[in-house]
Amino acid sequence: MELRDIEIFLTLAEELHFGRTAERLHVSQARVSQAIGRQERRLGVVLFDRTSRSVALTPVGRRLREDLQQAVDLLHAGLARAQEAGRGAGGNLRLGVFGHAGHLLRPLVDAFRARHPGSDIQFAEINGTDAFTALRAGEHDAHVLWLPVAEPDLTVGPTVLTGGRVLAVAADHPLAARGSASLEDLADNHVVDLGPEAPEYWVASMVPTRTPLGRRIHRGPAARTFHEILSLVAAGRCVHPLGDLAARYHTPPGIVFLPLHDAPALEWALTWRTTADSPAIRALARTAADLGPLAM
Repeated sequence: MELRDIEIFLTLAEELHFGRTAERLHVSQARVSQAIGRQERRLGVVLFDRTSRSVALTPVGRRLREDLQQAVDLLHAGLARAQEAGRGAGGNLRLGVFGHAGHLLRPLVDAFRARHPGSDIQFAEINGTDAFTALRAGEHDAHVLWLPVAEPDLTVGPTVLTGGRVLAVAADHPLAARGSASLEDLADNHVVDLGPEAPEYWVASMVPTRTPLGRRIHRGPAARTFHEILSLVAAGRCVHPLGDLAARYHTPPGIVFLPLHDAPALEWALTWRTTADSPAIRALARTAADLGPLAM
């Protein structure tokens, strides 16, 4: 069966009308009828039940449609991968992530490598106190950052991760025995001051300045790295909200991670410098969009 005949069969199976099929493929109705008749004679089966008023697939025709559609989809995917390679989508990308997020992104990495043989992703660690500098300096090609990101020089791509939030507290803190915490609890404690390097709106989306009821959340002492935050929490000097990624891969002594039951879910998206847009970054973004967000 030639590719053109396969296209005619699949289009007729979708339209179930010889005239619309001919118009869509820019051929004559006679060409459509001839192609279907030739396929049926070659296979020795009837693929369509035809009357003067309707066209319907036979059971054999339905099965053939399923099988051929899978084959055509694979063909198109292979051609797309070859086209991407021709556009220079290959190469290595340095992707900035928080902590062990690279492990959660393994399905995305595997899909990217499969689509673009010879390409790879190398992970680099970033921290919440200065998550934009390495990206803007060109040290990293892209970052996975929690939303919102509203920077005029950065492009926000597809969401790659979704997850909840936790509150880190000292093991002997009164909240530790409760099993969960509320955003209102933050007003009765101090949270870490992350400093001026990151935009305030972005920090506040993770570490708010006020509770849902409008109570002020006090900031301080200061910390600049994730481990400094944990050290201050373990010493009982503050509590601090984090993505639940922290609780999944860290069990530091003296600290308990409590689910923040009333905090909105976090979304993490691919972000890159607009002026550094490249075929490789676009290829990664397309792969992420096709794969959809991964749950933490």
